[in-house]
Amino acid sequence: MALTFELDPAVSPALRDDLLTLWADVSNAGGSVGFVPPVTVEDIRPELVKHFVAMAEGRTRLLVGRDETGTVAATAFLTDNTHRLMRHWIWLYTVMVHPRHQGKGYGRDLLAAAEEAARTLDGVEAIRLTCRGGLGLERFYGSCGYKEVGRVPGAIRVAPGDDRDDIFMLLPLH
Repeated sequence: MALTFELDPAVSPALRDDLLTLWADVSNAGGSVGFVPPVTVEDIRPELVKHFVAMAEGRTRLLVGRDETGTVAATAFLTDNTHRLMRHWIWLYTVMVHPRHQGKGYGRDLLAAAEEAARTLDGVEAIRLTCRGGLGLERFYGSCGYKEVGRVPGAIRVAPGDDRDDIFMLLPLH
């Protein structure tokens, strides 16, 4: 069954709890979303609050994908670039699909929905994201149309002695 996507859903306690659970579950399954396992929802809460503040200030948009039960199964945050010379592209952050839904094509669906949402934004010509090396994420994003445009070797320290590349990807929208 396909996910149902919504841009800018109303923020409610239920949505907040779904996002926290999703983020913790993805992180604890080894997902590359800013944390290293083990984490709890309380570890993640301050980061989600930062996203909510950016949403309230109009700098970030939330895209959610809900499964057939209405539970948030996938998310991405579309964030404006605040540099005045770079406002023609946006960042895509915290791209997540719940581990129980991996392998169903929902990641591709999420990226397609994010692209569709970005195309509705005035003046936006591209989507940019970064991903952690060592997991094959650049191949996945590449298969969805993103191009690797830069790489900083060893920029992400997952653990002592485990440094990963920070890979920059770009999806032109024209």
